[in-house]
Amino acid sequence: MASMSTLFAKTSTPTIPLPRTRQTHLASRLELPLTRLPGVAPAREIGSERLRRRRRGDGPGSRVGCSLIEPDGGALVDLVAPEGAAREARRREAAMPGLPRVKLSRVDLEWVHVLSEGWASPLRGFMREAEFLQTLHFNCLRLVGGGAVVNMSVPIVLAIDDAQKRAVGDQRRVALVDADNKPVAILSDIEIYKHNKEERIARTWGTTAPGLPYVKEAISNAGNWLIGGDLEVIEPIKYNDGLDQYRLSPSELREEFNRRNADAVFAFQLRNPVHNGHALLMTDTRRRLLEMGYKNPILLLHPLGGYTKADDVPLSWRMKQHEKVLEEGVLNPDTTVVAIFPSPMHYAGPTEVQWHAKARINAGANFYIVGRDPAGMSHPVEKRDLYDAEHGKKVLSMAPGLEKLNILPFRVCKILTLFLCPWHTFSTEFSR
Repeated sequence: MASMSTLFAKTSTPTIPLPRTRQTHLASRLELPLTRLPGVAPAREIGSERLRRRRRGDGPGSRVGCSLIEPDGGALVDLVAPEGAAREARRREAAMPGLPRVKLSRVDLEWVHVLSEGWASPLRGFMREAEFLQTLHFNCLRLVGGGAVVNMSVPIVLAIDDAQKRAVGDQRRVALVDADNKPVAILSDIEIYKHNKEERIARTWGTTAPGLPYVKEAISNAGNWLIGGDLEVIEPIKYNDGLDQYRLSPSELREEFNRRNADAVFAFQLRNPVHNGHALLMTDTRRRLLEMGYKNPILLLHPLGGYTKADDVPLSWRMKQHEKVLEEGVLNPDTTVVAIFPSPMHYAGPTEVQWHAKARINAGANFYIVGRDPAGMSHPVEKRDLYDAEHGKKVLSMAPGLEKLNILPFRVCKILTLFLCPWHTFSTEFSR
């Protein structure tokens, strides 16, 4: 088989000026003040003249340090008990016979992982009802104190059934256990409220059509109640699948970016192997960031590693291909960090892409690449796409709580058919 580098076109592509984002008044309509965190610039796209001036050093307040973007809420949440006495105390408490237990599904455990490492900062556990309703109806959460809001577009909730609700009774703490009944975490100061599945599905996907993959996997057969509370995770979540070394937390990613002296981090999510258009897009983005005055922009190549539908390429194969892409120099390993994003996939289009972008802010990314129909899928019943292909990037440019993130849209050029992997054939739109 030919080397990976020969499978990717080495042709250059002309740079297309990126469109300016139209100013909106979404905040005033929702009556949610979008107060920015101190020192955070509002630039939303790579073409912003204001951002160019600040990088060149010829605008007001132009001195820009190399510190990474602040996480939502100003600090990363870490919900894993520290090693030593605190961890052992949580382990003993979770094993107590009188403490009610809630068994986690595979997807539930992935959300525990997401929460525990701070991807959803400042969220500190499974959502209580107020957080759930804000997420469903506003796609954001108001910070304590009634000031700024942070983006939060997908519910992170834990469902229980009637029997589990009765078992919990008036207890304020429950143990969360995995499929083997091993204690994983403790949920405290709990609140139980009704799980209105139809409302949740309609608000998240914009349809209640049958056949939505995540709905079938995690909602349809779930309990009729949701239990929220503060999460205390006993130890870091591990999968022992040979890929745990790629599962870097937001804190670990920030440490790596600082070690590499990154002055910009641009993130690219994918749930299939890298193809020609992806590679050219990522290398061209770095070139443009250098032209803007950044000295060492670092790419976060961040494949989604949680639940995906059956016809997506398995994570293990994707990671093998990503390794080859770096090994053969298609992407520069000195300026690329490959890590796994542990979130499950909703396929909820413009609603979900906000979550993907928000999580990368917490990992230190201040630029986010978005293309055609992000987080989209075919309609489960009709022969058409479920979402408008352009809405994802438009929504990102207007979404409350994402003002500090620079959105990098790219445009479709032509069709290529590539044979990059023995298990997958791509007929894909080449982007530039």
